[in-house]
Amino acid sequence: MALKNPAKSAPAKARAKSSQPRTPRTDAQRNRDRILSVAKEAFTRDGANASLDDIARQAEVGAGTLYRHFPTRDALIEAVYRTEVEKLAAAERKFAATLPPLDALRAWMLFFVDHLAAKQIIAPALNSVVGGPTRIYEGSRSLIHSAIDALVKRAIKSGDLRKDIDSGDLLRALIGAFLVAPSPGWQQGARRLVDILIAGSRKAS
Repeated sequence: MALKNPAKSAPAKARAKSSQPRTPRTDAQRNRDRILSVAKEAFTRDGANASLDDIARQAEVGAGTLYRHFPTRDALIEAVYRTEVEKLAAAERKFAATLPPLDALRAWMLFFVDHLAAKQIIAPALNSVVGGPTRIYEGSRSLIHSAIDALVKRAIKSGDLRKDIDSGDLLRALIGAFLVAPSPGWQQGARRLVDILIAGSRKAS
C-alpha cells in the first residue's frame, strides 16, 4: 500500500485553508458590543465626560482594546448613537417578516419611541462631538425614513391603511411628542399616541 507523501499534501492543505473567506474575530466583535453597551449606560449617567478607563474596565477589556475600536471619545459617542439607529433598521426587517402589516407598523413605532428616549439621554454627550449632533442625526435620517416608509407602504398595500397616509406625517407626530413634552412621563404619552395615530390612519371598513 502506497503511503501519502506529507510534504506534497501540506501545500494543498495550505491552499485550501487560504481559499476560505476570512471573518472578523468573534471575540473582537463581542468586545466591541460590550464596549458600546457599557458606554451607552455611562454617557446616560455621566454625560460626555464619562471616564473611558471606567468604560473599558466595566466592559472587561483593556484600555488599548477600547482605543483600537474607538480611537477618540467622539468616535465612541457617535458609535453609540449609530448603533441605536441601526437597531431601527433591523427592527423594521424583523417586524415585517414576523408580523401582519399593521401590527408590524405599530411595533416599529413603539420601538421608535424607545429610540427617542435613548437619544434623549445621550443627547448631552452628542453635543460634545466635533461639528455637533446635527451631522450625526443627518446621517441617520434617511435610514429611519426608509424603515417607516417600507412599513407604511406594506400596510397600505394590504388594505389596512388609507392610501393617503404619509409615513413622514407619522414620524413627525412622534418626534413632536418628544420635542414638546420631554418630561419624565412623555414616553408613556408617546406610546398612547402611537395607537391614536394607527386608529386614525386605518382604512374605513
